[in-house]
Amino acid sequence: MSQFIKRDKFIPYNLPDITEREVNAVADTLHSLWIAKGPRTVEFEQKFAGHVGAKHAVAMNSCTAALHVALLSAGIGPGDEVITTPMTFASTASTILHTGATPVFADIDYQTGCIDPDEIEKKITPKTRAIVPVHYSGQVCDLDRIYHIADEHGLFVSEDAAHALESRYKGRLIGCHPKGTVEYSFYATKNLTTGEGGMLVTDSDEIAARARIWAGQGMSRNAWNRYAKGGSWRYDICEPGFKYNMFDIQAALGLVQLSRLGEMQAHRKKIAEKYQREFAKIDAVEPPSVPDYATHSWHLYVLRIVPENLTIDRDRFITELNERNVGTSVHFIPVTNMSAYTKRFGFHKGDFPNTEKHFERIISLPLYPSMTEEEADYVISAVRDIVEKYHK
Repeated sequence: MSQFIKRDKFIPYNLPDITEREVNAVADTLHSLWIAKGPRTVEFEQKFAGHVGAKHAVAMNSCTAALHVALLSAGIGPGDEVITTPMTFASTASTILHTGATPVFADIDYQTGCIDPDEIEKKITPKTRAIVPVHYSGQVCDLDRIYHIADEHGLFVSEDAAHALESRYKGRLIGCHPKGTVEYSFYATKNLTTGEGGMLVTDSDEIAARARIWAGQGMSRNAWNRYAKGGSWRYDICEPGFKYNMFDIQAALGLVQLSRLGEMQAHRKKIAEKYQREFAKIDAVEPPSVPDYATHSWHLYVLRIVPENLTIDRDRFITELNERNVGTSVHFIPVTNMSAYTKRFGFHKGDFPNTEKHFERIISLPLYPSMTEEEADYVISAVRDIVEKYHK
């Protein structure tokens, strides 16, 4: 039996890692008095593109905005169908609806939690125009198969990489694929944060140019610089665009975070590997399975319970962790469970069996760069204590 001793201080499921370098960079930007979109945003775009190996990067105020703009820039609109996964946050699907297209959901591969290419093929119709695969939790989709399907049917691919900064597919960073677009999130909990923010990357000159217009109120190129010396007050509205741009306060934070990304990732990996080793020894829980082709970014550590070996369900397991001062989350309640989608599309239990099975078992455990090894050991001991108490 474990000798579990409850700690007094709560361990949150996630915390951003902010140092004095980030604080000073934001303060310097405020003192510069250029706080809207400006030179720091442009610098962040250039350095981010270089980091992931893409030709273009377009900074925005969220990954949601980037997902929306990617589809608009590819010409997706009313009458089109876009295939995606139910195991994602609502924005992946809602941005498809915002273009006027229809989201079509394909079930996941139970082992990875990512969209199953076999299920994608089953959902293709003459109306299908695009695929939005989601690199779930930092796990990587089977991109060779997905792009092969896309090429075969003439489909656009927009990779939702909100969780996948630093993930790799067959040794290659997510973001440097020569086709399609990739979108990242810089929300407060992400591997790199700008508080709120996102990025679209692409090798396509045409998509990048369109994305800048859609994200900047539909204004013609370089209109952001119209108030600077030498800038022109003349501009055109090329599209009825959106106010989606990032601004320099965010970018200043992002530039420092990008420079620290290696050290932050190394610590995430260290904690995740400890979890992997220890949870593999417990038969009532199931650590993430990482395919040989993938390098996980460990944005999330998604543990699955094995209910066949427990007398409690996932929800009670979360309550027990909370009572032991361990914070958790659940990623995600499937989009197809949400009333906005069940009402519109009439989904029922059993439509996505792998997604449903996965959802009923998952718990996102604490994992972030400032987390100590002692805290990770405590989380492991809390899980072990619950399993011992409720094991069949």
